[in-house]
Amino acid sequence: MSAAEERVVLLDERGESVGTALKREVHHRATPLHLAFSCYVFDDAGALLVTRRAAAKTTWPGSWTNSFCGHPGPDEDMRSAVERRAADELGLRLSGLRPVLPAFRYRAVMPNGVVENEICPVFAAVADGEPVPDPSEVGDHTWEPWPGFRDAVLAGRREVSPWCAEQVPTLASLPDDPRDWPAAPWAALPPAART
Repeated sequence: MSAAEERVVLLDERGESVGTALKREVHHRATPLHLAFSCYVFDDAGALLVTRRAAAKTTWPGSWTNSFCGHPGPDEDMRSAVERRAADELGLRLSGLRPVLPAFRYRAVMPNGVVENEICPVFAAVADGEPVPDPSEVGDHTWEPWPGFRDAVLAGRREVSPWCAEQVPTLASLPDDPRDWPAAPWAALPPAART
């Protein structure tokens, strides 16, 4: 499917699917609640892959953030969607993919009034190899020790996307070594993400 035809899953307050919308049309000043995901990718030593969003992105262009985000398509299971996006955006295969914040939800407004409004389960995984990012998606990337990244975000020394800024305080309650983060049950994902 071309990017122009990509659709996102619209949600009600319970996280049930209530339809779909074209991704290119869904983000505006009255963005409806929709399904997404965030993923934190680590190397074998536990360093986090931190990415900078490409300047052409619709929401938060140029912002540093967690490894990658995306939207599952209609009838696409969440595991497949995360793996697809890792390959498309970063040229990565993942291992050890697991939900860590299955019910995360946020709403954020850009200075121009564009709204992001998502139920966005958060995942962790390990990279099989080095990323080869798509420049239309990723402007820059680096590997950082998780404790240093976490502490800089918590102290306000590191500017990141609003979703990452909201996720890190909860992730900070997990073990210092992200390889030890416990997996949440897949059944704890919102209903629309359990296809």
